[in-house]
Amino acid sequence: MHQIRRRACYAVVPLICTSVLGYFGYHAVQGDRGMSAWVNLGQQIKGVEARIAVNKSELDRLEHRVSLLRNSGLSRDMLDERSREVLGLAHADELIILGK
Repeated sequence: MHQIRRRACYAVVPLICTSVLGYFGYHAVQGDRGMSAWVNLGQQIKGVEARIAVNKSELDRLEHRVSLLRNSGLSRDMLDERSREVLGLAHADELIILGK
């Protein structure tokens, strides 16, 4: 009985160390701040950066259209297009194609 107890004492320390290492190892990979969460966050960042690029191009397009309507660089074609779209006016011989 004494020998079994002595051998059990020798097995307890490695068992506890292995359990602690397993616990921290699992959470290092699967935890809230682990490797898998880090990979998921990287994928989310790439998705958001793609949406930002799309929104930036749309913003640039809209800013260009607005700049064409400013007094300093008023484009007659843009003014004509906007006035016809807003007022709904056209000549009798014109063909109207509605876009976006």
